[in-house]
Amino acid sequence: MAITSEEALVDAVKDAAGSISVQGGGTRGLPATGQVVSVAGLQGITLYEPGALTLVAKPGTPVAEIEEALAAENQRLAFEPMDHRGLLGTTGTPTIGGVMAGNISGPRRISVGAARDFLLGVRFVDGRGAVVKNGGRVMKNVTGYDLVKLMAGSFGTLGVLSEVSMKVLPRPETQATLVLHGLEDAAAVAAMARALGSPFEVTGAAHDPATRETALRIEGFEASVSYRLSQLQSLLAGAGAEIEQRDATATQAIWSGIRDVAAFHDGQGDVWRVSCKPSDAPGIAARSGAERWTYDWAGGLIWLRSAAGHDLRAAIGPMDGHATLVRADAQTKARLGVFHPEPAGVARLTAALRAQFDPKGIFNAGQLDRAA
Repeated sequence: MAITSEEALVDAVKDAAGSISVQGGGTRGLPATGQVVSVAGLQGITLYEPGALTLVAKPGTPVAEIEEALAAENQRLAFEPMDHRGLLGTTGTPTIGGVMAGNISGPRRISVGAARDFLLGVRFVDGRGAVVKNGGRVMKNVTGYDLVKLMAGSFGTLGVLSEVSMKVLPRPETQATLVLHGLEDAAAVAAMARALGSPFEVTGAAHDPATRETALRIEGFEASVSYRLSQLQSLLAGAGAEIEQRDATATQAIWSGIRDVAAFHDGQGDVWRVSCKPSDAPGIAARSGAERWTYDWAGGLIWLRSAAGHDLRAAIGPMDGHATLVRADAQTKARLGVFHPEPAGVARLTAALRAQFDPKGIFNAGQLDRAA
């Protein structure tokens, strides 16, 4: 069912006889159960005030359309949302509703925050078919902030977004990357931690063990970037790595690849996403049984490629974090579960929230089910 208005969305929810699977651009390959309700046609930028750094859009609005509008005013979505198509081999168009519903956040999260931190207000239709408005359209009118953040990362299980308002930020004058060559995982994580702990405002920190390259990004005014880059290089001179600088053009290519996990675009094997403490990352990767991995967020995010059907959670064992199965066949996802099992207390809170917002249990049934 294709939805083109909030009124039609309300009717679809009220008339639902069973489960509804909410979809936007269809780029992330999440399992669908029941009737598919597409909000891809519910699109358009309804308000953009560059001076107030705010933008309001309907959920089916393509991310590319929003980025084009922002670029014309020298602004951007600072949380740098990932494009999943290369990793998952999907088609379709990434939409802002899907980005916010999944809290999709790229490498810059370590410096500016996640997608949810830029969400100012939402309109959504809950499981009763009621339209709920929370938050505001501008930063000075933000209320009910916790509920706004709750919708980000709920994957459409609490309600269907019909409008999102968000904060945007100016685009920096330039950017550059410091690349360290030759570090092992633990040394790379230590170097990234030291860079982030410095006063030089690093906006990206990633490491690829396959190439033994550690990338550190700096953005801002040209003179400032040049100074901070040289100071950071001096700070890390004792790390035991060969260090080189990459210009703005190379930096754009480097971080687009890191954001979209280009290293795993070959389509081979299962892909897992592990969120953990950066200091734990090398140990987790080493015992994961994965064939290859890369680090983002200074080690706080690990992307791992394993043999098809491999139970990476079992191989890692207990950890302070969670592992999400991002790419695998339907049988493996059903057997292992896409999302990490929740602790009993958190599971009770999750169930209570879903019962409140979706009492009939019709939204994306099974989408956030955890492995037993």
